[in-house]
Amino acid sequence: MAAYGLYTHIQSNRRRSIVLLVGLFVLVYVLVYAGALVAEALSVNADLNTLLQLAWRDLEAAAPYATIGAALWIVIAYYFHQSMIDALTGGREVTRTENPRLYNILENLCISRGITMPKLKVMDTDALNAFATGMNQKQYSITVTTGLLNRLNDAEIESVLGHELTHIRNGDVRMMVIAVIIAGAIAFIAELVARLWFYNSLGFGRSRSSERGGGGGGGIAILIAVALLAFAYLLSFLIRLALSRQREYLADAGSVELTENPDAMISALRKIEGRGELPRAPSALMEMCIDNPREGFGELFDTHPTVENRIAALIKYAGGRDPGPIALPPDAESDDESGSASPPASGPWGSAENDAPAPSAVPAPPDEPAGPWGPHSG
Repeated sequence: MAAYGLYTHIQSNRRRSIVLLVGLFVLVYVLVYAGALVAEALSVNADLNTLLQLAWRDLEAAAPYATIGAALWIVIAYYFHQSMIDALTGGREVTRTENPRLYNILENLCISRGITMPKLKVMDTDALNAFATGMNQKQYSITVTTGLLNRLNDAEIESVLGHELTHIRNGDVRMMVIAVIIAGAIAFIAELVARLWFYNSLGFGRSRSSERGGGGGGGIAILIAVALLAFAYLLSFLIRLALSRQREYLADAGSVELTENPDAMISALRKIEGRGELPRAPSALMEMCIDNPREGFGELFDTHPTVENRIAALIKYAGGRDPGPIALPPDAESDDESGSASPPASGPWGSAENDAPAPSAVPAPPDEPAGPWGPHSG
């Protein structure tokens, strides 16, 4: 079964994208209702039932504006999300002249498989990481860090690029961008509601009766509004977690399918492991990277499988070899500012000095099944 361009996974991602966009509007309406409920509770001396009805009428009046606002947010994010990400990360587009090593690796990989080449960007940081972004064929881009360029050899970089190309082909990138859009919209609206609450609580809002929450309904209405806000925020977080971790296993498998080199994928993961933290990057962006070192509560809230689990899958189904944790030198300097290393860092099974390609895929032992990715031709 091919992992790159897996039809069932692509179709599933398309359905999920539609559900996520519909869910965005639902969450916006929930937040608007919660804001209206807070405003009414702080402004009107009435019982709970009356406050709920007043808030519902406010929602009906505000629904058209909320719909237009959410739609406008989607349009802005669709066209300008890459500019926003570049502003956060400092990513810059590179050409063949600026970074021939990286550009040629990606171009050769795309040509060999008839893949449309995405834009190529470099982010200046010592962290070892990479991510893909974009919503359509014209927007797709792959960003890699200078730290990754300096520490990985050509075969390992090719594996990382193959991983990101698989994310693009399988529709994972579009899904993650939509998830980021939702998280941003919900956080923005939730902050507006919180500010409205704070503004009214200080007495600067509409005129209120001297008995705030009179009639026994104000306090309960505020508690309901807080519960709705918490629910919307939690749901926006769970939406991102619900994006199956299987996408990372499939992207690893797709990279092996493209490069026919599971050893390089494994050694790349070993070098990246624990070294991928991007400075000033929000959590939503880290979830798009090849590795997300941010963890919490064991693996409950992790967006990526552990490196150990990913490597175990590559060994089981692709016949790769695990060199174990790889210690890297404290500094890896490049010859120029383009990020081209001289020489590339050597892999665990050979030196880069002889310019020999990394070993090809090692076939699985005869007594083990070939696995869902198919046997390797070597």
